[in-house]
Amino acid sequence: MMHIPARMRAWLAAVTVAGLGLVACSRGQESCELDPAVAKVSAPVALERLEKPFFQIKNPATAGQFIKAHGLFARQFLQSNQYPGEVLNTTLARLATNPGLQKLGAQADTTFRTEQLQQQLQSLFQHIRYYFPDFRVPPVKTFVSGLSQDLFVNDSLLVISTDFFVGPKAAYLPNVPSYIQRRYTKEHMLPALALAISSKYNQKQLTNQTMLGEIVQFGKALYFAEKVLPCTADSLIMGYTAKEMAGVSFNEGKIWAHFIDKNLLYNTAPFTIQKYIGERPNIPEIDKTCPGRVGAWIGWQIVRKYMAEHPNVTLKQLMAEKNAQRILNESRYRPKQNRGRLS
Repeated sequence: MMHIPARMRAWLAAVTVAGLGLVACSRGQESCELDPAVAKVSAPVALERLEKPFFQIKNPATAGQFIKAHGLFARQFLQSNQYPGEVLNTTLARLATNPGLQKLGAQADTTFRTEQLQQQLQSLFQHIRYYFPDFRVPPVKTFVSGLSQDLFVNDSLLVISTDFFVGPKAAYLPNVPSYIQRRYTKEHMLPALALAISSKYNQKQLTNQTMLGEIVQFGKALYFAEKVLPCTADSLIMGYTAKEMAGVSFNEGKIWAHFIDKNLLYNTAPFTIQKYIGERPNIPEIDKTCPGRVGAWIGWQIVRKYMAEHPNVTLKQLMAEKNAQRILNESRYRPKQNRGRLS
């Protein structure tokens, strides 16, 4: 199973976003054309929609049949081995016959069309296999989880809970703060998936974890998502609004100066680090208009600058690089300060 550090898991759960529809590309329209070399990569997707058989469950007995028919999914996603007796069967039957969840399931089915989803997943996996030929495409299942878990990713199974990503008009919304809830849309689903998969390759030093190490770790994850989703806007990858993205871009120098002036780069206090990379509506320590997780965004800019300075470094080599200090030093990252608000 892909190892995802606890802090990264929490961030991914909050960011959980990924665009199924192609959106305006902020990195230049030319990068949205499929590279012929990528198009040649074989990455067949075994996609199975489990929503329909799930909603055909009428009682614990038919729930048991569903579990038996989908053993891998039941063991890994539903964790069927942890439920005694008929507990899981009864729970699934109760969910499948719930009118509210049935309505949400119908909305999810309308939102996510199988053919489009298959094409988008195949493009994602082709890009991943282009950079990492050893990547094994796992079977993909879609499901209506009752808003219990949005994504599940390991080497042998990938599950997308489509009910999480219906958007603001959903019959039921994920129970998270509004600034996170706005990112649970169809357009905010593939980047989170790419970020989760990046954890398989994203190496880091396991001791003496500093602010610099953490922000570069997240920066590498975001850069990975950028490369495997070249037609997805930066705002979707980061999970910011267009206004927030414009604000941090304009004030990049001001944000970086805060990290330097406050001697934050080598701070090892988890609480302090979390203030800059964790989920918050804003970071008033920098500016009341500065959006949360801005440390991850700064890490992204450092990694981008490093890769621009080292055009021969591959994505695989970048993800294997554990030395955040080396990445910073060799990036020559020195953003200029502008005067203005962050949004």
